[in-house]
Amino acid sequence: MNSPITLTRRQALMSGAIALGATALVDAAPTDSKELPWIDAHSHIWPPETDKFPLVNGQTKKDLNPSSFTDDELMAIARPEGVGRVVLIQHSVYHLFDNSYLIDAVKRRPKLFRIVGMVDDQQPAPGAAMKKLLPLGVTGFRITPFVRKERQAEWLDEPGMVEMWQTGAVTRQAMCCLINPSDLPGIDRMCERHPDTPMVIDHFARIGADGKFRDEDLHNLCRLARHKHASVKVSAFYALGEKKPPHLELIPMIKRLYDAFGPQRLMWASDCPYQIQGANNYKDSISLIRDRIDFLTPEDKQWLLRKTAEKVFFYA
Repeated sequence: MNSPITLTRRQALMSGAIALGATALVDAAPTDSKELPWIDAHSHIWPPETDKFPLVNGQTKKDLNPSSFTDDELMAIARPEGVGRVVLIQHSVYHLFDNSYLIDAVKRRPKLFRIVGMVDDQQPAPGAAMKKLLPLGVTGFRITPFVRKERQAEWLDEPGMVEMWQTGAVTRQAMCCLINPSDLPGIDRMCERHPDTPMVIDHFARIGADGKFRDEDLHNLCRLARHKHASVKVSAFYALGEKKPPHLELIPMIKRLYDAFGPQRLMWASDCPYQIQGANNYKDSISLIRDRIDFLTPEDKQWLLRKTAEKVFFYA
């Protein structure tokens, strides 16, 4: 989720220390999946260089918070928890439809990263734009009504959006939905119309963001399980429920999704750097799945922590 981060002085100092040693750690770390088996299915990154990678909407370097969260800094946090690969998510707040920094990261480390990018469905030929990005490591696309100033109610019915769903059925590029619970019926409708298009719900569709887990919302989310290419990211724990570790209040919702989708269509993700603010941290995020849920078998954990994201995003 895109929410502001406030770093304490200690966190800022730690971030600086990470930045100094991160490149050596990433380059020296083993790439064998047995050493670093897990995949983080959702993290943002951004560079401090705003000249090379300009910000949108008149923002300046002062608006970056934190001022830097590069792929090196991300991997320095992820690798100690066994995470060797990450799905990088285009950050609409800072770079909107300019995917160049994430593409640059994939060029430098093609085995480590895949991208959920963004294209403007209001521009001509968004499907062609999607196809051009596939060889560059973009295996999914963030779609959301939140980038629109007008016509949010009709966002899924626009011709360009329909073209994106049609293209995804051919290329296997997933439609990754950053939505609220009220948007779930519309996504259900799109899945019915485009049954061969991979679709991923980000962050439980934000159920629990207000501290409440409404049965109607959970029913609508679980209803998507009847679509064979629908998956859900078990992610953004910092923004849901009590919004602090150990996140145990999220387990009943995870159990309902587990019963509906099975482990093969659920994937854990951190949503860094937002998961590492305040009392929240990376270890507590992955630990909820890896260490704290007793109904998950070792094989289930393989799916939530690696195999599902591998299947959906690392196919190309």
